Amino acid sequence: MKMFSVRFIFLILCIFFGGSLSKLERLEHPVTKSDGSLNILVVGDWGRQGGFNQSLVAHQMGIVGEQLDIDFVISVGDNFYDDGLKGDTDPAFEASFSHIYTHLSLQKQWYSVLGNHDYRGNVSAQLSHVLTQKDWRWFCRRSFVLCSGMVEFFFVDTNPFVEKYFTDPEDHTYDWSNVLPRDKYISNLLRELDLAIKKSHATWKFVVGHHGIKTAGQHGATQELVDQLLPILEENKVDLYINGHDHCLQHIGSDGEIQFLTSGGGSKAWRGVIQPWDPKELKLYYDGQGFMSLHITHSQTKFIYYDISGNVIHQSTLSKTFGRFKRSFL
Repeated sequence: MKMFSVRFIFLILCIFFGGSLSKLERLEHPVTKSDGSLNILVVGDWGRQGGFNQSLVAHQMGIVGEQLDIDFVISVGDNFYDDGLKGDTDPAFEASFSHIYTHLSLQKQWYSVLGNHDYRGNVSAQLSHVLTQKDWRWFCRRSFVLCSGMVEFFFVDTNPFVEKYFTDPEDHTYDWSNVLPRDKYISNLLRELDLAIKKSHATWKFVVGHHGIKTAGQHGATQELVDQLLPILEENKVDLYINGHDHCLQHIGSDGEIQFLTSGGGSKAWRGVIQPWDPKELKLYYDGQGFMSLHITHSQTKFIYYDISGNVIHQSTLSKTFGRFKRSFL
């Protein structure tokens, strides 16, 4: 209950208004370290009630989280398999979240977006404050802005962009309540996102979504995002795009450009699929389970990928000191 109270003291949630109306929720996460730095874990595609090595990944997240003294955790979607939650009383919430991420270091705020598997269940359940009452760490919205010191994270609901979920859903049923009409939903979201990024004075601007824009994984690039979202990211010179969806760990990028980071190894992985990609851009492709950390200061952002045993398999640093320069280390 104490942690629940602390969350609402420091987690300031408001709707902001600019020259045009912007409906993206804005949250502020307090900076607690004296140097203003942030340490974050990122995991995706995890919710399998501990199965497919989810519990082992969670164990290593706890160890790394303690070492880094993390501030919060980001989930890039597909939070509950196979078909989301049935409702806000679904025991899968505790079985896949509360009872899995039990390490003391992971008793921090979790900020989550929805994945395509989440949309196959009751979406409003994951957005419900009832879940937050069950576990104070849980916070999930379709799209929102998270401000923390020198960083702003722009969380984007990428699911409605994907045409085939509407035209060829196969045997799946998607919960499109509060999304239809789709074209209006997407146009409003893109407009609000563009306005929010343009208004930002943050040193670092990171965008978080479920689906990949640049990926050599099984699903491949989401063309609708390449066509509609990527131009906004490029125009506004965001630093990172972070996603899941492909069940792997991945880093694609060129010096001075947006870096595309996939952290979708929270449970089921090892699909054995890698699509051709320019080796000059593909810095990491690991077809296995794991997660990622971000260490952010005013001058640098360092991201590190860990496998299921906690081994560092890749790390890279972005520096603001010399512009948008990137240096990679293996």
